[in-house]
Amino acid sequence: MASSEVDQKFLGKLAKAVEPENPLLASVLFRILGLSINLSNQLIKARRIRPQDAQSTAARDLACHIIWLSREGLVLLQQYVLPMVGNYDVLKVLAYKLRASFYHIFVLFHNNPPVTTMGLALQGQSAVGGDLSSSRGGAVNPPPGFGPMPPTAFLMKPGDYLPEAHQYFREAVRLADELLWGSHSLRLSVKTEYAAFLYECVHDAEASRKVAKDTITEVYEATEGIDNDMFNDACELVTVLGKMMRRGLNSSNTTPRSRAEGSGSGAQGTPRSQQQPIDSAPPGMI
Repeated sequence: MASSEVDQKFLGKLAKAVEPENPLLASVLFRILGLSINLSNQLIKARRIRPQDAQSTAARDLACHIIWLSREGLVLLQQYVLPMVGNYDVLKVLAYKLRASFYHIFVLFHNNPPVTTMGLALQGQSAVGGDLSSSRGGAVNPPPGFGPMPPTAFLMKPGDYLPEAHQYFREAVRLADELLWGSHSLRLSVKTEYAAFLYECVHDAEASRKVAKDTITEVYEATEGIDNDMFNDACELVTVLGKMMRRGLNSSNTTPRSRAEGSGSGAQGTPRSQQQPIDSAPPGMI
């Protein structure tokens, strides 16, 4: 969760910085900070759920809590923060990054069709598309034309959030490249979670490794000075990126998704329904 800790530090610092001239914006940033800390704790719990327990009442309640927190954070961000960040470069990058992070969570826990084993299990499916509940004598498959609904469907409209999430990550990366220098810890936070998203949700391990590798190169080529706190954060994120750069090299699951336009990889791959999802919670989630 190194990336989320960096985001939380910037949320607190920027809220204090803008408070004298924009108390409303500052108060909303503090609310998002509190929500983010709570959400991070819930995501840690979600990572510890065993696959066989993913359909338990506790796991489904946890998923609902995570989606509710993410939805509320996104509402605050869209209504109060994004319209007011035009004159704040660092805050603008952070706001765009947080939007992508919330959508990242929607894809992990709420996407329909599911793209991770966590999403498959929560919706009562096996990795090959079968209905787990029917094998236990429970509910049967939905009627033709109706996919399985996530347990969070009453909180948000079910749908495919993957294309939107990917677009928001690309926008955050573009802003980070334009407005922040190569070793800036917030820029590294953006790139770290984007690499995680590519691996976890897009299932494009090659693109994920390239983002991680290129980002590390940018850090070493940066000439700007940074303070000790940012230096320590940068070192931690570079360590995470180094691990991500090697992730999946010994796995057969390195084929990009077939929707190349959505993944941005420019390569054709296997259909989503035929891919083996990956279920390690990314270090960049907020």
